[in-house]
Amino acid sequence: MIYYLLHLAYIFIGSKFFWSKTNLTSDLSRKRFVNILDCDMFRYMANSKYSYYMDFIRFEKMFRSELFANTVKKGMYPVLGSQKVIYKIPLKRWSSFTTTLVLEGWDEKWVYHKQVFEQHNRIVAIGYTKVAFWRNKKAQNIPKILKNSGVKQSEMPVPQKVRSIFERDYELLQTNTTQN
Repeated sequence: MIYYLLHLAYIFIGSKFFWSKTNLTSDLSRKRFVNILDCDMFRYMANSKYSYYMDFIRFEKMFRSELFANTVKKGMYPVLGSQKVIYKIPLKRWSSFTTTLVLEGWDEKWVYHKQVFEQHNRIVAIGYTKVAFWRNKKAQNIPKILKNSGVKQSEMPVPQKVRSIFERDYELLQTNTTQN
């Protein structure tokens, strides 16, 4: 957890003082290295670390845009609603990779992203997330937040292939029995 918090502090400070601002609708890429703290005992990046890097690039996008000033500073907090990661090729210790955040679209409640992990111009994993902003135990209006954060387009429909990834989430949550 300390590693996570230190990395978030690094992203926050870098975003405020050293890195240029970014547009919320543009892609954001960041080169990373698989360090010893990212690895399991088999010398490969642990599956939990993919989620860390997905968080880091989403937070970097928020800190480097007007989104932070229009959400967190106004008492709204990002909440991850669901996340899916598809692994293809493991990442070895000390190797470099690139993670790219792509905005897939939004609706009234959720913003949908794709995070692509690449190494040597090959996709090694893809993650999909849906994120909402909450205040007073209620999801806030995403189009209004994005408009206040400088996004010019009024809508960006979520592709059906992305929406379908998350369609059964609530059905699974409501299942009260386990089957063997």
